[in-house]
Amino acid sequence: MFSRILPHPYLTLLLVVVWILLQNTVSLGTFVFALILGLIIPIVTKPYWPDRPRLKNWPMIVEYALVVLWDIVMANIQVAWLILFKRNANMRPNWVTVPLELRTPEAITVLAGTITMTPGTVSSDLSSEGHSLLVHCLHAPDPDAVRDEIKTRYERRLKEIFE
Repeated sequence: MFSRILPHPYLTLLLVVVWILLQNTVSLGTFVFALILGLIIPIVTKPYWPDRPRLKNWPMIVEYALVVLWDIVMANIQVAWLILFKRNANMRPNWVTVPLELRTPEAITVLAGTITMTPGTVSSDLSSEGHSLLVHCLHAPDPDAVRDEIKTRYERRLKEIFE
């Protein structure tokens, strides 16, 4: 019974919080409407979620989010420094192929999104088998170091979360 009313409880909570943040006001009407959306949207979209991902390590999710936020801040500073003080002739843009140990589509999607959200890098392509990710870097004089950093900072944590 509970799973029929709340098929995706975390999605319901997320929708309520996002709606209230988007409205930029906390009132009873806003909360009630957010709750209605948070209940209806997961029920309507339930058929499209046949294999819901199982998150296995909640403390690691918090750690991952903090690492990603820190990396985004630091990458913004690095990209600003590159743009302001490095000559174009000295820039070393590179394509980096990251071999993946991740197998779940959700984990690969989170990894690709994380790379794209971090300034200076963008996920460009996923191999047809899903075994490698092509990443473009604004400045990567050592592509192997970039690949190793992605694998140790992000992929290792995502394996613990999703697999």
